Amino acid sequence: MAEVTHICKRTVVSTKPVEPGKHYTFSVLDRLMEKNHLKIVYYFQTPKRKEAGEMTKKLRESLSETLTSYPEVTGRLVKDQEGNWMIKCNDAGVRMVEARVKGSVEEWLKMVDREKELMLIHWEEMFHKPYFWSTFYVQVTEFEEGGLAIGLSCTHFLADPTCVTMFIKAWAVTTLQGKIINPPCFLPFPQRNTKPNHKPSSHLINYYKSVPERTDTVDPKKYATVALAFTDPMVRACMAMARTTNEADPSIPYPSPFEALSGLFWVCLSKVKAVENGLINMSICLDTRKVVGLDNGYFGNCVVYNRVQTDSLQVYDIPNAAIAIGKVMAEMDHEGIMDFVEWLEHNDCQPPSPLINGCDLICASLEGENPYLAMFEQGIAPVRVSYYIEPVKGMGQVLILPSPQGEGSLSRVVMVTIPEDEVAKLCRDDLILQFSPTILMGMC
Repeated sequence: MAEVTHICKRTVVSTKPVEPGKHYTFSVLDRLMEKNHLKIVYYFQTPKRKEAGEMTKKLRESLSETLTSYPEVTGRLVKDQEGNWMIKCNDAGVRMVEARVKGSVEEWLKMVDREKELMLIHWEEMFHKPYFWSTFYVQVTEFEEGGLAIGLSCTHFLADPTCVTMFIKAWAVTTLQGKIINPPCFLPFPQRNTKPNHKPSSHLINYYKSVPERTDTVDPKKYATVALAFTDPMVRACMAMARTTNEADPSIPYPSPFEALSGLFWVCLSKVKAVENGLINMSICLDTRKVVGLDNGYFGNCVVYNRVQTDSLQVYDIPNAAIAIGKVMAEMDHEGIMDFVEWLEHNDCQPPSPLINGCDLICASLEGENPYLAMFEQGIAPVRVSYYIEPVKGMGQVLILPSPQGEGSLSRVVMVTIPEDEVAKLCRDDLILQFSPTILMGMC
C-alpha cells in the first residue's frame, strides 16, 4: 500500500476576527470527556485533478470561512481563576496538514486497516504549554489517481461525534455555497426547575461513581479495527432474532437496530473472550440531545454512558441481551439525564476526570446525524466514513454508524475495535457469519 506523504502543515484562521474577551466555559458533560479524543475520516471518489493541490486549496479557503462561525474551535485552552479549563476565543486557528498518496482512493480502501487509516488523521497530544496547542486538526489527503480523504481530530473535551459531524457538514455547505446555512449554537447546557423533595434517579449517578474503580491504568494490548457493513435486510433479520421468543404476541415490539446489533456483538464478543456463565461487562453510549430538548446544532458534549446489567444473562441469549440494553436506554430519559447533570454540578471531580471509557466493552450509537450528507462537490457524497473514540482501553469498543445513502434506512456499519488477537475469532463467529456482513476494513 502507498505511503502517505505530508506536504506541509499550516494554521488556518477565520476570515473575520473574534470579538475581544470572548471565552467558552465547559459544561460538566464536557469535563467528563477531558481524557478522550475523536478521530474521523471521510473518503470521496473524485476525478483525477489536472493540478495537484487544487481541491486542497479550495477546502482550505472554505475552512477559513467556516471557522468564522466556530470561534471556540479556533481558540486555546487556558485556566480560569478556579483552576478549571476554559477556551479563550483568540482566533489562534486550527492546524491543517496537506498530504498526498499514490494510487486511487478505491485501491486504498481495498487494503486499508486501522494503522493505515489513522495515517490520514493528524493528531497531536497536548503540549506542556497548552496555550499553544490546537484543539482541532484537519488533514486533507489527495490521491494522485483520483480521490480525496478528509481527516479530522479533536479533543472530546470540546466536542462529541455529533458536533464534529455537524462541523464537517457546515464546512461542506460553505465549500459549495460560499456561506454557512445552519450555524452552530454555543449555549450553556439547559437547566430545569427542580421540584421540592425531588428524589433523583440513581442509575447514571451510580455508574459514574464506579468509573474510577473500573478504569484500566495499564493496558499493553495492541488493538485492531474491523468494519462490517450490514444491509437493510440483514439488520431486519438481526432485529427479528433479537425479538423475544414469543413471536405470536403482536404487542411485543421489535428492538431498534442499535439494540439488536449491540446485543448481537455483546454476545459474540463474550464468546470470543471466552467468558463463562454470562456476558462481559458492557456500557452503552448515547447522544442525549433529543432527550434533553436540544437540536443537533448544539455545540458541546451530550454523550452519556451507562452500564447494562448482566445479571442472569446467558452467553447465547440475544433476545434478553437486547431487552437489557433497551431497559438501560429507557433509564436515560429526560429526568435521569438532568438528575445526573445536576449531581455532577454539585460533585464535580476536578482534576482530573476519570477515563470514562476505560474498562468495559463500550457500545456507542453514532446514528443520530448522517455523515454521508456532507458533499464538498456537487453530487459527490462520501463513499465511506470511519469514526474512532480514543484511546481504546479494556475490552474494546463497538461503534454503530449509518450506512451510505441508498442502502436502506436500517442498514448500518459496525466498527469494532478489540485486541488484535480477537479480530479473526469475531469474524469467524457463527452468529456473525449467519448474517454475512461485508468486511469493509480489517484482515479476517
